[in-house]
Amino acid sequence: MVDLYNVETYNADTRFNASYLNALERMLEKVLPHAMLKAKPNLESRIRTLKMDWATVYDLLNVKDNSNFGWDEHRQMVVAKDAIWNLYINIHKEAGQCRHCSFPYYDQLTSIYAKDRATGKYAQTAADIVEKIDAEDVATTNNIEE
Repeated sequence: MVDLYNVETYNADTRFNASYLNALERMLEKVLPHAMLKAKPNLESRIRTLKMDWATVYDLLNVKDNSNFGWDEHRQMVVAKDAIWNLYINIHKEAGQCRHCSFPYYDQLTSIYAKDRATGKYAQTAADIVEKIDAEDVATTNNIEE
């Protein structure tokens, strides 16, 4: 997938165009000649699963207020204290699969999908915006009075 992503023919602004599945099927046929993997449904389903798993790991590591989670480069997995995991999994059941499993494709999939992923890291509440506007109004008023 990463090889296809890096070839502009198959990369349509961080999304694969329609012919990438067929190209991926041909690539896999060379490496695994008797696997009989087809673009649809086999590869398409596996890619969808990988993307969902990647999104879960990415959210654990990058979403605002998730600073208690880290990435163990050696084991290729998300790490956190047990209490943190338990609290998070109570709310986000899908994250339970990430607790004890490695995800060796994280870096490669991040290079493909991260551009399109919103994390809320720079999100502001209405109160934050009002406070910023009030601060700007005070600064403008001070400049006018001088």
